[in-house]
Amino acid sequence: MSTLTETNPLTEATTLSAAAVPSAARGLRRGDRNRLLKIIGVVLITLSLLFPLAWMAIAGFKGKTEVLRSPFQFFPDMWNPQNYIDIIQDPVFSRAMLVTFGGALIFTALSIAINSMAAYALARLDFAFKRFWWVFCILPMFVPGMAILLTSFVVVSQLGMLDTLAVLIIPGAASAVQMFFLRQFYLNMPVAVEEAALIDGATRWQIFTKIFVPQSAAVFVVVGIGSYMAYWNAYVWPVLTISNPDLTQIMQFLGNFRSDRGPQWGLLMAGSTLAALPTIVLLLFFQRYIVDGVRISGIK
Repeated sequence: MSTLTETNPLTEATTLSAAAVPSAARGLRRGDRNRLLKIIGVVLITLSLLFPLAWMAIAGFKGKTEVLRSPFQFFPDMWNPQNYIDIIQDPVFSRAMLVTFGGALIFTALSIAINSMAAYALARLDFAFKRFWWVFCILPMFVPGMAILLTSFVVVSQLGMLDTLAVLIIPGAASAVQMFFLRQFYLNMPVAVEEAALIDGATRWQIFTKIFVPQSAAVFVVVGIGSYMAYWNAYVWPVLTISNPDLTQIMQFLGNFRSDRGPQWGLLMAGSTLAALPTIVLLLFFQRYIVDGVRISGIK
C-alpha cells in the first residue's frame, strides 16, 4: 500500500527562504568587507600623499635644529611662527613670488590661446598635408626636454631673449600634450552646429570664438592649470636663462636658498610651504572643472 505525502507550500517556501538568508548575509558581509578594504586603501594612499606636505608645513614652525632631529619628530617642541613671518617679510622672496605668479598668468593665457587655435585647425579644418603637420606638432611629445635643452638655449641666446621674461614664456607656450588634449575634445564637437553656422555666413574665426571657446571652459581649466604648474615648478630652464635678480623665479630662490642663507631648514620649509600654497588653492578651487574637463575630453 503506497503512502502519499502531502507537501505544504508554505512550509517549503519558509525553508527555502531560511536557506537563502545565510547566503545573502554572506554576500552582504563580503560586500561590506570589500567596501571597507577600499576605504582603508584610499585613506592610506591619501595619507602617504599628504604626509610630505603636512610635514613641510609643520617643519616651518620648528627651530633650526629641530627639522633634522634624530630620532624623527613630527611635531615641534614649541610652535613658533617666526619662520613664516621672516620669509614673508623677505623682499627677495616676495619679489620672486610676485614675478613668478605674474609670469605664470601670462604663460597660461598665451598657452591656452596658442594650443586651442592650433587644435581647432587640426581638428576641424581641411588643408594640404594636414596629417603631416599633425604628426609634426605632436612629435615633441616623444622627445625628452633635456635632450633639446642645449639647442633651445642656443636659440634663445641668438634671439637676444636671455634675462627677459620672454625667455620663460615664449619657448614653452606651444605644448604638444595640450594640443593633443584640446584636439580630442574638438573632434567630439557636433559637426551640425558648425555647418549651420557656416550656412548662416559665420567665418571660421567667429565659429571658433563664439561656439568652440564657450564650450571649452572645463577643458581650458585643465590646460590652464597644467600650463600654470609647468611654469611655476620650472627650475632648470630659469637657472640657465635668468641671472637678473629682479627676474628670479620662486624655484630658483628655493634652489639657491641653502647656498645663499645657510642651513636654515625651518625657514626653507616655511618658504616652500608658501610657494606651494597658490597651486594648492588653485587645484582646490578648480577641482570640479578639472574632473569635468577630463571626463569630456574624449580620451579613453
